Order: sequence, then C-alpha cells, then structure tokens
Amino acid sequence: MKTMLRLIAAGVLALSISSAADARPFTAKDMVTLDRLSDPRVSPDGRFVLYSRRVADYDANKAKSELWLIDLSGKTPAAPRMVAAAGSGINSARWGADGHSIYFLAVADGTMQVWRGDVNAPGASPVTHLPFDVGAFKTSPDGKKLLVSLAVFPDCPTLQCTTDRMTAKAAMKTTGVVYDRLFVRHWDEWADGTRNQLFVLTFDEKGITADTPVAIMQGFDGDAPSKPFGDESEFTFSPDSKQVTFSARLAGTTEPWSTNFDLYVAPADGSAAPKNVTEANKAWDTGLVLSPDGKLGAYRAMKRPGFEADRWQILIRDEATGQTRALAADWDRSADTLAWSPDGKTLYATAADVGQTRLFAIDVKSGKVTPLTGPGHVGGFDVSKKGIVYTQDTLAGPAQVFMIGLKGGKPVQLTNANADKLAGVEFGDFEQFSFPGWNGETVHGYLIKPVGFDPSKKYPVAFLIHGGPQGSFGNLFHYRWNAQTYAGAGYAVVMIDFHGSTGYGQAFTDSISQHWGDRPLEDLQKGWAYALQSYSFLDGGRACALGGSYGGFMVNWIAGKWKEPWKCLVNHDGIFDSRFMAYSTEELWFTEFENGGTPWTPGTTYSTFNPADHVADWTVPMLVIHGGRDYRVPLEQGIATFTALQRKGVDSKLLYFPEENHWVLKPQNSVQWHDEVLGWLSAHTAP
Repeated sequence: MKTMLRLIAAGVLALSISSAADARPFTAKDMVTLDRLSDPRVSPDGRFVLYSRRVADYDANKAKSELWLIDLSGKTPAAPRMVAAAGSGINSARWGADGHSIYFLAVADGTMQVWRGDVNAPGASPVTHLPFDVGAFKTSPDGKKLLVSLAVFPDCPTLQCTTDRMTAKAAMKTTGVVYDRLFVRHWDEWADGTRNQLFVLTFDEKGITADTPVAIMQGFDGDAPSKPFGDESEFTFSPDSKQVTFSARLAGTTEPWSTNFDLYVAPADGSAAPKNVTEANKAWDTGLVLSPDGKLGAYRAMKRPGFEADRWQILIRDEATGQTRALAADWDRSADTLAWSPDGKTLYATAADVGQTRLFAIDVKSGKVTPLTGPGHVGGFDVSKKGIVYTQDTLAGPAQVFMIGLKGGKPVQLTNANADKLAGVEFGDFEQFSFPGWNGETVHGYLIKPVGFDPSKKYPVAFLIHGGPQGSFGNLFHYRWNAQTYAGAGYAVVMIDFHGSTGYGQAFTDSISQHWGDRPLEDLQKGWAYALQSYSFLDGGRACALGGSYGGFMVNWIAGKWKEPWKCLVNHDGIFDSRFMAYSTEELWFTEFENGGTPWTPGTTYSTFNPADHVADWTVPMLVIHGGRDYRVPLEQGIATFTALQRKGVDSKLLYFPEENHWVLKPQNSVQWHDEVLGWLSAHTAP
C-alpha cells in the first residue's frame, strides 16, 4: 500500500485550540456564523493590506460585508482595523493609482455604485451615480478613468434607452415572456435580454465621474464579465490607459453549447469596435494581465472547444506583435489567477495540486515552476514590491491572511479572525492517504477523525462524494460540505478524489468524461475498501454515502449499482435522468461533452450511465434535497428521485428550499440542511 501523507490539523493555521477537557465539537451553526476573510489587496508601496470580511447576522438570516486594513510599516504587522462597513453590499476593494485611495463597490441610493475612501482619512463617498448596479469595475493606471460593467440592452445607444425599456416592461399588464433563443435561464436567473457591457468614465477635478459613460462594447452580443460568476479579472486597461482588453463570448444562437471565449481589444475612448485578438483559438481565452512595462501579456487558455474542465495553460503574448508562446507547457497543472512580479520576470498563479491548492512562482524566461506554499488551500492573492499577500484555509480551520516573500520563505500570518468564536472548539484530526484505483493508478483521499477520537472505539462513517465532477474535496474549509461538521457530530469522514478530480494532472481529470458510472465508481469502491482495511475504528456496518451535484448523481447511481455497504444515502441536487438533464439544464456544453454528444446522437453515454434506468434495484433509504432556483440541475430531477423512492416504498424524505439555487446559502437554511442530514444519518446509523 502507498505511504500515507499525514497532514495533521494544527500545522497550518494558528487558531487557538483548547484542551480536551473543555473542548466542544464544531457545529453547522459555528460554520455559518464564522467571519469569512477573502480578497486581500496590498497597496502599491507594500505598506497596507486590504481584505474583505463577511460577517453573518444569523438572526436576520443574512450577512454583511466589511473592509479591513492592516498596516505593515512597523517592525511587526499592526492589528487589523475596520475601515468601511456598508450593509450587505461592500465588496471588491481596490487600491487607486495614487497608492492611498481605496475604491470599492457598495450600495448608494438603492443601487450598487463605486465608492472611494482614503487610507489617511475617515469616511467614503460614491464616485459614480449610474442608473443601474455596477457589477464590476477597474481604475486606470493613470488614475483618470474608471471602467465599469453595467447590465444593459446591447442594442440601446444610451443608458436612458435601457431605463425607458425597463420602465415600459414594468408597466405592462401582461406577464408572458417570449424567447427565440437560449439561454432562457442561467444558474438561478431567467434571461431578461440585458448583457453585461463595459463603459469608461472619466474622473473630474473632484474625483467624481460626471461625464456620460463611453460604451466600449456597443452592440456586442455577449457579456463582460461573463455570467454567472465572472469578475473584473476578465477585463483590464493597458498600462497607458488608452486601451481596454476584455474576455467575452459572442452569444448568437450557440451560446449554451459554446466555450469559445476570446480576448477583445478596444480603444478606451470608444472610437472603434472591439477587435478579436485570439480568434484562432476556438476554446476558452481569459484573464489577461499585463507586465509592468506593458510589453507582455499573460493569459489563460484552453485547447478543446466545449470542455469547461480542460487544462488552463498560460500563454505569453507580445503586445506589439501579437505573437504568443506557451509558458511552462510541460507543467501538468491547471493555472488559476495570474499576477506579475514587480520586475516582470515572474508570474504567480494558484493551482490545485494533489489535494491542496498552492501558490506557484513561474519564471517567465525559463518556465521553471516553484511552489511557494505548503499544505492547504490558497484563495485570493496579490503582489507588491515587498511580498505577496494571500488567504489560506485548511480542513482544520477557516481562511486567514498571510504574507510571504516574492521568492517564498516562511509565511507570516497577519490575521487571527474567529479566534473568539472558535475558542473551546475542537476539530477532528485529518490525514491524506492513497491507494491503487482504476487501472492501478494512484488515487488520493482524506480521512477525518471524529472529535474526541478514542482509538478503542468504532465510529459510524460519512462517505462524502464531491461534485463537479471535475472538482476535489481537498484540504480546504468548505462552507457547504464541511467535513468537520460531520466529525463534530461523531462521524469519521472518508472522502475520495476519484478519477476526474482536479489537481492530479489533466489525464486524470479527463478520465471521467463519458465514464461517469464506471471509473469513479471503481475508485470509490476501492477507496472504501482501503479505508476499512487501514482504519480499524471505521464501522463499515454503520456508514452512509452523501453527495451533491455530480455527487448526487453518484448517490443515485450507487443506489442501483453499489448499495450493499450503505445504511442510508443523501442526494443534494443530483441528476436522476441523464437524458432529460441534457434537455433541461442550461450550459449544454457540459452535458454534451461529458456524454459524448447531444442526447439524440448515437454512441453517447446518456443511457449507459442513467440512474433512472436502475430504480428497480433501489432499496436503501435516501434523503433528497433540492433548491427551487437550481437551473443547473433542475428541480424536477430531485422531485423525480423522490417520486421513484416513494413509489417503490423506499424510506425517503424530500427537503425543498424554494429560494435556494444549486447551493444552500442562507445561514439558517444551511443549519436546517445540516440538521436534516445529520438527523437522517443518526436515524440510520444508530447502534
């Protein structure tokens, strides 16, 4: 058997852990009420660090956002202090070109606008007064312009045109909506005809954007940033502030089955239409970042059209000639966010890596890749002349802000958020293991011990199956599928990164496509057998399997194909009928690539791995959970699962959240979710 890599919980985050005598287990309410740190930004001179702090108001069933600042100018970092709080809206804090202005999004007069504060003075005020929400923004390097994204009708020549059209629609007595192309709905919203479009505004002498916005994408049939999760990393100014580059996909009638995003360049004064500079690549191009001297651009690109989980390769573009070259072409990892070093000699990127998410430094000349961080999950990061700031979390605790040198070294922890909330809380120890899976290839997993672990006892097991399927239940602090909530309830937790998981090389990720029900199932079976053999405290007779999205599909598949080990099952937003899923989901490229074509094409796998075809064999009790605004895996998939169970007389429940999407986000709903799930597990795993 493979040697186990031990990653004991206490090593990465310096959270205070009490003695066993007064410890209490971690709960779902603990999880949803923790402050969440994200989006660290370091000032150009390296003196200050900004970060976002999300604070839950459990009684109000919502959260508010705060902006915090750390002064690094002393011998030791100063204690963090709050500099702005604006209800639920404040986000995306960024430093201005002058090094002391702070720009961020917050609500002003009922709409999301760009605000400005100053690190040297209290208070902040809005600098935009636009009729619609600003979705994302970026200030220009010369400090004179502001680039914003607004949802408008792309054929409207003015913002007033969009306003008038919305007013007219609101006044109509009829409620029918006519569509003549897809998307009809996307993620959790119905299409209303608007597009995210970019506009440039100019600051006046008072620093307010008083001019008429200049449309950069007038008439462009597409979104920048992309929906539903795009952000300002998808657009940028040139170093001289005269051009804008953005990533977008031309919609037309092929939008739901196309992943052909390209980079477009347009003059910041709107004098010419955007020009496609990556037209040759029919797959995804995005995330351009320009070197400090503006001579080189770095961006991420996929090679295979229609495949959203292809490897993100880094390309370097000569901005004068347009010539590109691959950077670190042999590095078998998928790069995420990119940033340049101040001298332009190094690119920094995050990437999933064998159950971790690390920060890497990549030499621009040689392509040499060097990991800078160890075990754990790196979230956002930012670079200055003095170092790199980043957030990192683990299975042992939530994110904190750290700083590390440009060439690595020992990280310095800058925050200790939630120390008061986690005082007296005990987490379960965890370790990573590996075993031979499908085709004899190495597969990794995690084992989390229950809180208060006693090696002489046997413990029931929660067997968690991740979604994606190109995802990972790695060494991170998840806010929906948090292994510690099960460990706190007395369960041992087993999680397998089956074939198809990310962070183990592109071939490993690719191996699940058109193999949803065989290769990963074999990994799960072998991983379960390995865990039972390796950890004598696991009670194999008291185990339940749980999964969401693809994990929910696998739970339904297990119900007919591998039901023997399980006392119960939990299916969150899982696929019941693979063929109907292809006709009812929104991002069609996903189902078509994963199954080898459209649902009417011969030789596809819709019927090969279809849980609905094996309902006759279902006997294991199942809890089904679904959100009413889940348009990725539509509600009918969950209702159909529950209907099949009820019709067969199988012990089952349906937990329905009318206002939640593919995820359960409201704090009290999350606690209810966990109460129902843990109650279900307890009812079926009791000795």
